[in-house]
Amino acid sequence: MSKKVEYSLFNDVCGFVDDAAKHMDLHPGLLDQIKQCNSIYKFNFPLRNEDGTYETMTGYRVQHSHHKLPVKGGIRYSDHVDEEEVKGLAALMTYKCALVNVPFGGAKGGVSIDPLKYNERQLEKITRRYTAELIKKKFIGPAIDVPAPDYGTGAREMAWIVDTFEAFNPELINAKGAVTGKPLSQHGIDGRAEATGQGVFYGIREAVSVEEDMASLGLTVGLKGKKVIIQGLGNVGYYSAKYLSEAGAKIVGIAEWNGGIWDESGIDVEAIKNFQIENKGFKGYSRGEFIKNSKELLTYPCDILVPAALENQITNVNADKVQAKIIGEAANGPVTNEAEKILLEKGVMVIPDMYLNAGGVTVSYFEWLKNLSRVSFGKLEKRYDMEKYRKLLGTIENATGERFTDDEKDGLIKGASERDLVLSGLEETMVTAYHDMNKKRKEKGIQSLRTAGFILALERISISYMDLGIFP
Repeated sequence: MSKKVEYSLFNDVCGFVDDAAKHMDLHPGLLDQIKQCNSIYKFNFPLRNEDGTYETMTGYRVQHSHHKLPVKGGIRYSDHVDEEEVKGLAALMTYKCALVNVPFGGAKGGVSIDPLKYNERQLEKITRRYTAELIKKKFIGPAIDVPAPDYGTGAREMAWIVDTFEAFNPELINAKGAVTGKPLSQHGIDGRAEATGQGVFYGIREAVSVEEDMASLGLTVGLKGKKVIIQGLGNVGYYSAKYLSEAGAKIVGIAEWNGGIWDESGIDVEAIKNFQIENKGFKGYSRGEFIKNSKELLTYPCDILVPAALENQITNVNADKVQAKIIGEAANGPVTNEAEKILLEKGVMVIPDMYLNAGGVTVSYFEWLKNLSRVSFGKLEKRYDMEKYRKLLGTIENATGERFTDDEKDGLIKGASERDLVLSGLEETMVTAYHDMNKKRKEKGIQSLRTAGFILALERISISYMDLGIFP
């Protein structure tokens, strides 16, 4: 009896790399080294429950590329976690970091559990034991491998991880830098919670700002009036929807695992989020139409579709039914390789995940830098800047005889907070990377932004490997 061939995210990512390599002159051996995972750690550990029963947990940590150290990537808790998924997500992290010029190699980790089936005490035990297993094999550390939150984990789990790491490494002054996405009380960074969604917003905003590209799609420039459907109203989906809506886009559909909402007149993002928190879903929401099979919303009419949930959502089964002109991949791998080919033939612009959801790792980089320097951004210069601007305004007032209002003064002399600097750095990263990627696409005469992104990433990774040489 032949075994069914399972979908492999890692093979999909390697397919994207091969597509990009056709437009480059890379040595086959170098390309193979770039594609393969450098280290794969799979391990099992027991959980003792309070009723005296035992469970065996399976954990993973994959380090895809050591061309830059430390490696970086999230930890997910999901019963879908397996080796192929973790390898694929680790590989995506490598190319993502290279594309947005963040100096990390790619990694990913996870535990194969449904976190909703465990209480907080059990999750803490699982997280701390998972961390201890990584420590034993030197698969975590501020100079080696720096995890972060992913699907099913958050700031709480990162606090448990850093506490466990510090317990094993009491002499390490940079220990807080062993993990990012921590609570602010544990030297996290202001702006991290909304970073990925904010990055999605910046990326889509830049895409719709290019007149030539919008004309070819039959769209006007800018976000104002654009109809948007979001899949997933978790952290990334919520902040993406919030910022797109605030910029003038109209959210007409939101899909969640247990049903969606469709409302052509526009959805109030704050109101529906509050309803979702209270009711664990959208059923019973007073406005719009409840869509029981929410995956159907992916094929509803809109200008921009933002899949912000799980991978493998748009496939060769539903790609030809997608009506959006632009797909912004806020999730990891929501459009399969086969589906993208169908979409490109239809003239759809796909803004790839490796670029669009890089806001999280960009701000994680800033948090890591903060932990290494052991000082908050803006703390040293904020008051100095304020005094400098106050004197400058005084000089202008004396020279012109005009007086600024108190509100104008407050706005002009305000020094940058940590959050201001983080969002400024994020915006700079996302804006520069989009136009670099789009420029490469046009230089190579190709349609796919993803292929252009992979070309750019491969160029940077290959230069790094060639400059490093091979030891011994």
